[in-house]
Amino acid sequence: MTTHPMDVSPALNRRTWLTMTAWSAMILVGCEKRVPYSFKGLDLTGAIFGRSFSMTDIDGKVRTLSEFKGSIVMLFFGFTQCPDVCPTALGRATEVIRLLGDDARKLQPIFVTIDPERDTEILLRSYVGAFDKRIIALRGSTAATAEMAKEFKVFYQKVVTGKSYTMDHTTLTYIFDTHGLLRLAMKHEQSAADFSGDIKALLA
Repeated sequence: MTTHPMDVSPALNRRTWLTMTAWSAMILVGCEKRVPYSFKGLDLTGAIFGRSFSMTDIDGKVRTLSEFKGSIVMLFFGFTQCPDVCPTALGRATEVIRLLGDDARKLQPIFVTIDPERDTEILLRSYVGAFDKRIIALRGSTAATAEMAKEFKVFYQKVVTGKSYTMDHTTLTYIFDTHGLLRLAMKHEQSAADFSGDIKALLA
């Protein structure tokens, strides 16, 4: 009896159909496009400011942006006698650390004082340490502070209040990627979840 080339057993037909179905499913999955993550913060990719800094920490060591390559840097400017914005920002930083879990080891929060006149090394150590000891506090001379603020487009000014003074200042938090490049500006009103989500996206 002559067998036609297309005469195959039902079992073989079934195996062939299952194989083709499996391959088709794999092709469809491979063709699916990943929906790009939408940052919650302001995307500053390609910014030509905030490129570097050189400032002394509370142990007298000069710190630079480049030394933190490999980590995400979360940079905030403030002062220890700030009544609300600064403690809120530092409290949020501790919550971000918690939300990141194991990825927190890849995060470096940095607090830069804009009030070096009053914010001594001892005061800064106590202040940031009350939130999380992983936060690095930086303090420079009046001139160095002004220079760094200019590079990062940060506004600040002394406001006299009776016999004392307070400080008006920019409340943004800057986020740098692991290559040391400025990527995001987070608003003060944004949540720790917004921060941690964007940081995880940069680490992905």
